[in-house]
Amino acid sequence: MNQPPIPASPAVSLEEYAIQVHPADNTAVVRRAIPAGTILRTPIGDLAIKEFIPRGHRFSFTDLPEGAMVYQYGQPIGTSAGIKAGQWITQELLHNDIPLIRILPKCETSAPEYFPASKIGTFQGYRREDGRVGTRNYILILPTSMCSSHEAQQISMMAEFMLWNRQKYPNIDGVVATPHNKGCGCQNGSNLDVLMRTLAAYASHPNVGGCVLVDLGCEKTNLTYLDNYLYGEKINFKKPVARIGIQAVGGTANAVERGMKAVEILLQEVNRCQRTTVPISELILGVKCGASDSFSGISANPALGHAADLLVRSHGTVLVTETPEFCGAEHILASRAKNAAVANEIYSMVDWYKNFAARAGAVLNENPSPGNMKAGLLNITIKSLGAIAKAGTTRIEGTMGYAEPPHGKGVWLMQGPGYDQESTPGLVASGAQVVVFTTGMGSTIGNAIAPVIKLASNTETFLRMGNDINLNAGTILDGTETIPEVGHRVFDYIAQVASGEQVFAEQHKHREFQIWGETAVSL
Repeated sequence: MNQPPIPASPAVSLEEYAIQVHPADNTAVVRRAIPAGTILRTPIGDLAIKEFIPRGHRFSFTDLPEGAMVYQYGQPIGTSAGIKAGQWITQELLHNDIPLIRILPKCETSAPEYFPASKIGTFQGYRREDGRVGTRNYILILPTSMCSSHEAQQISMMAEFMLWNRQKYPNIDGVVATPHNKGCGCQNGSNLDVLMRTLAAYASHPNVGGCVLVDLGCEKTNLTYLDNYLYGEKINFKKPVARIGIQAVGGTANAVERGMKAVEILLQEVNRCQRTTVPISELILGVKCGASDSFSGISANPALGHAADLLVRSHGTVLVTETPEFCGAEHILASRAKNAAVANEIYSMVDWYKNFAARAGAVLNENPSPGNMKAGLLNITIKSLGAIAKAGTTRIEGTMGYAEPPHGKGVWLMQGPGYDQESTPGLVASGAQVVVFTTGMGSTIGNAIAPVIKLASNTETFLRMGNDINLNAGTILDGTETIPEVGHRVFDYIAQVASGEQVFAEQHKHREFQIWGETAVSL
């Protein structure tokens, strides 16, 4: 007896399982895992999914023969190695080759549409003598080299637990140190300059109320050498400061004792500074991403970009870095440049980094981590196209070197690595008083002197790491909020944090600090 045919499963809408990020895309990103055999209603008709496809990965709407261009974000993300319609696009099926696009603005790009003065918000910040505004008021124990990093760390830990408390010194946020692995044994030139300007930038940062500077005494990067940067033409250093030379005072124990006495005096002086109402235009916001997934570029980064636009339109400043994660998307950044000269600077940043990496035998496509790739970021182009969304949509005013200040307000690109431990400190050294850090899989990183706000790309990660991540952009994927709605929420939270609200990274005392070894060779 013949069995009746099994009825085909009814087709469901694409949005049930996946997202077509841009109308020009021939792929979709899977929002929740799709079982094999699922029939989806796509923009070009019903499509049978050929195999199980995990969350965060993508499939094609049509057959893509070998050599055909694969698109996401309306941009090429690679070429097909022979992809069938409804097939899971894996690394084996996606070549990394994309066309090199180098476009230049034909005329000056329009300035942002600034808010009127009456519409610009405020926050409660610490106004410094040099005119800048801090969001925090730390006492910083700063070692000039790795040779004095141990003593600096000991002074900060002992002083914070034995001398400082919030009740006694309500205007001080803590006693922190910036131990690092650089200093002596380094070559002259740009590498030494990067190190010293980073240290000087931290000592003079508006989030720092006073400093204890510590050296060993015989290293190249000693206190006298640091003073050349602190009191040079670029920095107007006017803060209470103490200096300790470990060799000069007789060793570690004496240096720590001197440091504790110095902190006791500084606590009294630094605590006199109080928060006052200042316009939000005084903010310099650093934007970062890490432990990213395929949703970072669809939810968290665009939402942060919207918040960045609001700050720029309020006459504030936004700093963007991670040059390896411009690769494959640099033409989009260049199209937003103020003019052709700035666009060429952007291309030069990327070309320099490619050559820099090549000299060490590396390629930028090695940037995505195993976690990134497992989460669907199969190559640097996909990662970059999603990463640049956190820079918003307003024009890019210019570029600067690692740990260098921007030359005005608006959006600026800072040369630097994608590596979180070095790029985040670089943003802060360039003047960022607050950092917003988007994450797809979950990151816990903080910074020694600046609050680092975490923004999750998806609700699952936000719920799983709720004691580390402050805000959730997964509501965009869930369909309960729009990108502008989350962007406004992020913008409002930035003002709260700038006014003193602690983020989780601060509560857990995440105070990561390392300096990019631009061309480091140990000598």
